[in-house]
Amino acid sequence: MELKDFIQAGLDRVKQATLKAVEGLTPDELKFRPGAEANSIGIIFLHQARSEDMFVQARIQGKPEVWESENWYQKLNLPVTETGGHYTVEQIAAFRVPELKDMVAYAGAVRARTSECLAGMTPDRFDRIINLPRRGDVSVGALFALILVHSAEHAGDISYLRGLQRGLDK
Repeated sequence: MELKDFIQAGLDRVKQATLKAVEGLTPDELKFRPGAEANSIGIIFLHQARSEDMFVQARIQGKPEVWESENWYQKLNLPVTETGGHYTVEQIAAFRVPELKDMVAYAGAVRARTSECLAGMTPDRFDRIINLPRRGDVSVGALFALILVHSAEHAGDISYLRGLQRGLDK
């Protein structure tokens, strides 16, 4: 199996787990936070998609993010400057969670672009070094590993928060 196929298979599994965890959630369940300093499913789900968009589009490909190029910030009624992370407690409390169907559509648009990028990758492109703020120099392959692990961690967060609200397998 080629590296790009391995990464794609992992991302497909994470997508499946995430979509299962958010399926059928109400707006109140998307906004639920187990504590004042905890994120909601809505924030985590948006963060998961925004991170992938920024890493793949801007950092790996040097292209505009799907967020801007396809006007998802307008579709989700959020500011163009919304990064999906690094919030203060006050920002977490004030965050307006977009509708689930819209966040799912944005995440799908991001993943489609990620898949296009991966499909065109040759083995040598995974060795290219890029500089990331707060992380320094990393290879494209290492960044894809980060994206995969990061997305899987957040799929688990979302599943856990769903379970807190609904119990097992509900």
